[in-house]
Amino acid sequence: MSISPLRRGPARRTTTHASSGPSHNPALVLGIILATYLMIVLDVSVIITALPRIHTALDFSTANLSWVQSAYTLTFGGLLLLGARAGDILGRRRVFVVGIGIFTFASLLAGLAQSSTWLLAARALQGVGAAIAAPSALALLTTSFPEGHERTRALAAYSAVAGGGGSAGLVLGGMLTDWVSWRWGLFINVPIGLLMMYAAPRVLPETVKRPGRFDLTGALTSTLGMSAVVYGFVRAASDGWGDDVTMASFAAGIVLLVAFVLNERRAEQPITPLRLFASRERSGAYIARILVVGAMFGMFFFLTQYLQGVAGYSPLKAGIAFLPMTLVMFSMVQVVPRLAGRLGSSTLLIGGLALDLVGMAWLSRLSETTAFFPGIAIPMVLMGIGMGAALTPLTAAGIAGVQPDDAGAASGVVNVAHQLGGSLGLGILVTVFASAQRSAGGSASHALAHAVSSAVAGSAIFLALGLSVVLLVMRAPLPSVAVARIRARAAALRSVS
Repeated sequence: MSISPLRRGPARRTTTHASSGPSHNPALVLGIILATYLMIVLDVSVIITALPRIHTALDFSTANLSWVQSAYTLTFGGLLLLGARAGDILGRRRVFVVGIGIFTFASLLAGLAQSSTWLLAARALQGVGAAIAAPSALALLTTSFPEGHERTRALAAYSAVAGGGGSAGLVLGGMLTDWVSWRWGLFINVPIGLLMMYAAPRVLPETVKRPGRFDLTGALTSTLGMSAVVYGFVRAASDGWGDDVTMASFAAGIVLLVAFVLNERRAEQPITPLRLFASRERSGAYIARILVVGAMFGMFFFLTQYLQGVAGYSPLKAGIAFLPMTLVMFSMVQVVPRLAGRLGSSTLLIGGLALDLVGMAWLSRLSETTAFFPGIAIPMVLMGIGMGAALTPLTAAGIAGVQPDDAGAASGVVNVAHQLGGSLGLGILVTVFASAQRSAGGSASHALAHAVSSAVAGSAIFLALGLSVVLLVMRAPLPSVAVARIRARAAALRSVS
């Protein structure tokens, strides 16, 4: 079934569409949202296959090299909530265009970087632009397609970009690094960003600006809190868990995140309404997404190190090695809506995560002598099918049942969970990798293979925990005692009435 054109609603629906402007073609709306979000997601992974070249070109230390990723994902994840609020208050299309503009400019700066500090600052600015644009992208998708088959199809495409974009970035990054330069993994965003800035005002529907306040205290405490926690994990990998700075970083992160929650309870207009977490389905979806994305992002990062450092692949060949997962994941876009209709979203989510777990556990058996086929290719195919099946219902669960006024905040939390999962996952698994590498004997190649295998085993544990959250939190019925209490209260109310 094709996506039907959007129709203007009555006056009471002006929270979704502008009262004037061009007729919006849903296919073009979806195309711009997906193209922009793909550009944002690609930048998480497009640099990974180029890291060895960047290490040499800009004289990075081994520890600081990880911040090429973290500088982007931390500002991206940390400021997403404020970006979501900005879209609600200022108009989502307007904020979307501003975010793309910042991201495009930062990409140009990053490609021109002449020092490690310059590159890290530009990567952080890219994260700011992505944080502004991404929540409005999902919110515009949510409000542009009615709940049901049309939204399921749109979310399937969005989820394919969210999941497959990471592995596609590995292929693209390897190609550009081998053929031209690692800098073109960043320069490529510039023409795409300019095109999106031109097209967005002409195609996307605008939302009416709503009076409101920016919860700067909430944005500051959440950003600094998440950054401190992730820094604690990265610091522990190099300096140990007993290091004073490591312990202080964790302590500061916990204090700041507690302050964030307390602020959101008191704030007149919080960036993250706590009512979003009243739903067991949504809360479970956010936690599961952190775990699942953490597992997959860690696998991308460390498997790339294995392919280049142990198997001897070039950046291009290492990127191409991820094609089995990429192609399968994108092909799932056409299958997921039909499967969801036949099996139900819950069954699809559980089956997808279970298949993903099988593939990850298989991949964790890597050694120096593991052949690409079947030891790597088949597990990646399994993970591609599993992630392609799971991400759509997981995304839908994260925004299920929200009111239109909360669409921006809910989409922001979905994106925060995605980026926070990548940052935390890599931070935690770096400590696993470093510990395993230090304890491994034998050659450097053997030590690297052992460390990567240990890190991927950690990813499998993340997936097992994510599946447990889906089963025990999102699907578990209320305990019998709680059910009895609810029935007793309902009976009491009926008798009073």
